[in-house]
Parts: sequence; C-alpha cells; structure tokens
Amino acid sequence: LIGRLMFELPEEMGLIAIAVRQTQGKGRGGNVWLSPVGCALSTLHITIPLHSNLGQRIPFIQHLVSLAVVESVRSIPGYEDIELRLKWPNDIYYSDLMKLGGVLVNSTLIETTFHILIGFGFNVNNSNPTICINDLIAKFNKEEGTELQPLSADCLIARTVTVLERLIDIFQEKGPNGVLPRYYKYWIHSGKQVRLRDEEGPAAWIVGIDDYGYLQVHQEGKGVESVHPDGNSFDMLRNLIVPK
Repeated sequence: LIGRLMFELPEEMGLIAIAVRQTQGKGRGGNVWLSPVGCALSTLHITIPLHSNLGQRIPFIQHLVSLAVVESVRSIPGYEDIELRLKWPNDIYYSDLMKLGGVLVNSTLIETTFHILIGFGFNVNNSNPTICINDLIAKFNKEEGTELQPLSADCLIARTVTVLERLIDIFQEKGPNGVLPRYYKYWIHSGKQVRLRDEEGPAAWIVGIDDYGYLQVHQEGKGVESVHPDGNSFDMLRNLIVPK
C-alpha cells in the first residue's frame, strides 16, 4: 500500500505506516520477520535528492535509522544509560548480547530523487522470546534505584522519526563526520577482533565505517579494507564476517 501511495503524494507530505502486529514482515536476505503486539513497527517514506551528501551515500540511511532508534530512548533525560546499542549494519541490540530490533531500507531512484522506504521494528514490551526495552528500563531501575517509567511503542516511533529527521539534516550539511561520533558512541564493535570467511580464516580488527557506510576492517599485512553489507553477514556468536 505505502509503495503505491508514495509516488502519488505531494513532495512536502510525509507518509508513514504503523502496524500493531506484523505477520508478513521482511528482513534482509528474504528472512521473514514476525512481530507480536508490543513492538514498535513502521514503514516510513522519505525522499533524498541524488545530488546531495546523503544521496551520494545511500547505504548510510540504515545506519542513521538504527542510530535514531537507539537515540529515541537514550536521548530522553534519565534514560541515557539504558544499554541499547547498534550492530552493523542494521540491528538494534541489548549491549552485545541480544537483538531487540532491526532496520530494512529499500530505495528507488526516479530521475534525480531517491524514494526510500524504511522499515524498522523493535521490541518495546515483550519479555519473550528474548528481552525488550521496558525490561532494560526495569533492570536499570532495580540496579540504580531509579524510577524511570516504561515507554510506549507509539512514543518511540514518533521520537525515532523526529531524531531521524535531525540526523538527515546534519548529514546533508556536514556529511558522514557530522553523525559518526554519535554512531560510534553506541555501536558494539570498537576494537573487536573478527575472523574473515570462516573460523580458521584470517584475523582482522574492526576499524569503523567508511564514507559510504561500509564496515572497515584491518587485516595484518593487508591494510584497511571495506566490507559491503549486501555481500556479507556478521555472525555475532562466532565473531565471523561471512560472505553470503
């Protein structure tokens, strides 16, 4: 529905679809994404000019959205230390332990404008099958003696979109360096060692992400290389970067 509507609306009009429950969601690589009531689920349409900072670095959009999700919680006064983090290229994590949500971006270039459909979903209120944002808040209250209130999916969707708009404005003005310090503040990979291809593969160290949003790894004797998210999978459990 939103894919059909997005070409018919005036350029200045925003468009977002919000689901209470999702039974036919899509993940990367054709994965199915099922989301019960209690998750924040939406698809957002935005347009990005091709000849702009972000238009020339479209892969960065998934990183901006992931960052916006994390900051939707951690920019609220009192909630700054809730352990919500980023996993490259498009996952939302509790520390480096459990996945809480993800982002999927589809883009269509028409003349000189990218039409971007951003799907994002994250677990706000379901303790099963893993953990949710309100569990993290309750855990923080117990450990720190605070009384932070649970958050609602509606509130966090609205905050995510608001933060994303600001991040896009900053990126368009300043490029990657305008947002990367904020991104690295929350990501889980700094200085981590990984294996390339398989468990016996060469060791490499994660350096950061390059100007186009690709992961940079440093392999002994080979210098720094970029790893494209569409061709590789990051296996957190085994610290592997594996070609798909």
